[in-house]
Amino acid sequence: MDFDDILGEHPSIAIGVAALAIAYWLACRLCRRRPTRGQVGWFTAALAVILYTHTGLDEYADDRIFFMHMLQHLVQAFIIPPMLLLGTPDWMLRPWVLSRAVKPIARIFTNPIVTFTVFSAVFVTAHFPPIFDLMCRNENFHIFLHLCFMVTGVLLWWPILSPLPELPRLPYPAQILYVFLLMIPMTAVAAPITLATHVIYPWYLEGAHGWGIMPLDDQILGGLLMWIGQGTYLTAVFTVIFYRWSRHDDRDEPMLTTSPTATGRPPLRVLHPRARA
Repeated sequence: MDFDDILGEHPSIAIGVAALAIAYWLACRLCRRRPTRGQVGWFTAALAVILYTHTGLDEYADDRIFFMHMLQHLVQAFIIPPMLLLGTPDWMLRPWVLSRAVKPIARIFTNPIVTFTVFSAVFVTAHFPPIFDLMCRNENFHIFLHLCFMVTGVLLWWPILSPLPELPRLPYPAQILYVFLLMIPMTAVAAPITLATHVIYPWYLEGAHGWGIMPLDDQILGGLLMWIGQGTYLTAVFTVIFYRWSRHDDRDEPMLTTSPTATGRPPLRVLHPRARA
């Protein structure tokens, strides 16, 4: 897919990505500050993934390939939102997120119980057969649901990757529980799709399959991607959080000091074996 195809078939995607890039640049100018190289890298990568997910990957999904549709949804909910949060500095969000009008709303919608519930409700409901089938047939509704996945995805990942100390991340143990519980709604979506004995989304039966395989086989592959793929991904996130938690605890260990103790006695000195010689 070349540049002309992106502008011709998906102009709203290219315009939206350009608008995000311009907004990021303007925020830097207005705040007179520069994000770190890492933050710029994450945000740029997020824009690139958004562009490809809604152009090249979307073309495969439009060829009635259910597997690619599921991959698209997982990227929108689990890849793009963390990249956006990692790429956005706290000083860029603080002026408007913590403004008098927005702050009360932000406190509600960054509460972990609310973020988990809102995302789960959107993701599960979107994969009900009537809703999903409407998404496949109505382009405007299709775009709306994809935006919902990304917006609620940002809310979902906020308790883990919040850039604002005023709306803080969960403690590490709570983050691990949060990620573990996330497997429940994902399994609730993936299991019925994978274990179904018939095609549950009629749109995939109404035309030729892009890969030339049976729609039911494609549905099983898509369900397995959501079930096993997202499970593997969340396990990796779980591992990273646990690793960061262990390093945090290591830094909290008291250090051996050479200063006098409170009792006035000299501190304990640990001698190297050669020092005794």
